Amino acid sequence: MMKEEFHGVIKLISGEEIFALISIEQTDEDPIIMLQSPVIMKMLSNGTGQYVKVKPWLELADEDLYLIKPDKIITMSEVKDQQMIHFYERYLNDEEVEIVFDGQVKLSDQIGYISTVEQSRKLLEELYKINKET
Repeated sequence: MMKEEFHGVIKLISGEEIFALISIEQTDEDPIIMLQSPVIMKMLSNGTGQYVKVKPWLELADEDLYLIKPDKIITMSEVKDQQMIHFYERYLNDEEVEIVFDGQVKLSDQIGYISTVEQSRKLLEELYKINKET
């Protein structure tokens, strides 16, 4: 019997996409797929950027461990994105928090040019050959 544990996403034949800590236990028959604290994560956008909304997979259930039959799964993939794992763990550890997490990009000198408004204005005027005297 081999048991591995990883953060992953599962697409069910019902169309649901579930993010969870997944354990697969190999047996003589079909493998047993266990989901610990499964959630549904959605990437949403608004005028200020993107964010992640996290909600429980089963909202009325009291359990945190579920078994899924392999024939109900279309695909399963390991998630290595540390930001997504952080959102998941933050959700699990802080139930009092609103379920929306900010996923905005922080500014740095690695993502583009940094300049003043005056430098940018001069660059654009030169680019479009705007002459102040005309």
